[in-house]
Amino acid sequence: MACRPDSSIRPLLHAALLTLATLFSGASAAADRQDKLQQLFVAEAYLELHEGPGRGYAVTQVVPRGDAIDVLYRRTEWFRVRTKRGIEGWAHQRDMLKTLLADGSAFSFDLGNRTGFTSHRWELGFMAGDYGGATLVSGFLSRSFNEQLAVEFTGSQFLGNASNGYTAEVGLVHVYRPDWRLSPLLTLGSGMIWIQPKSTLVLPGDRNDQTAYAGAGLRFYVTRRFFVRAEYRHHMVFTTRNENEEINEWKLGLAFFF
Repeated sequence: MACRPDSSIRPLLHAALLTLATLFSGASAAADRQDKLQQLFVAEAYLELHEGPGRGYAVTQVVPRGDAIDVLYRRTEWFRVRTKRGIEGWAHQRDMLKTLLADGSAFSFDLGNRTGFTSHRWELGFMAGDYGGATLVSGFLSRSFNEQLAVEFTGSQFLGNASNGYTAEVGLVHVYRPDWRLSPLLTLGSGMIWIQPKSTLVLPGDRNDQTAYAGAGLRFYVTRRFFVRAEYRHHMVFTTRNENEEINEWKLGLAFFF
């Protein structure tokens, strides 16, 4: 007659079997993940691995040319990778673009998505609006230091009833939440304004004055690399007559990142 397990040890047997099944399935899943990891090879002299996803983190490992790395996952413009010795670290996307696949082709990835919108290097856009009652057309180019801070160059032309003119400005842009689809931003900067009065009975001379501005706005991710930007700026114009002028600027436009 076959022996039956005592009822007191049946829960222990069930628990043991369940543990073994869990360990087996976990090992299988880990093996599957290992098989699916993207393997790359260092093509430059070396690849620097940082302790964290940022330039402020220390370099903890240098991978020499020809060594393989496994890509674990990506966080904005940083990749978490693992070396053949099992050491993990963070590599910047600019360095990852210099690595190669097993067939010798270059490693590439798409930045034209929400991840790219959150973290990118350059923005270029064109806007239109109102500049102190005059019609305004404007263009800007910005270069990001990190996800939240960028330096921006702006050139504008305004057409009014009494005068036309141009502005050239440089300033800083702070994006409060770059990971949001609708992101608020703050701007602060300075520049120059060139005013050309139209013909009147008393024709004043052209003016060249220094300006400073502070503003706020919103940017909204649309699709691929495109986003809409709306902005308000309050300008202070420092005239040679020591009679400072204040000008309000409103504008809306379309931009893309790269």
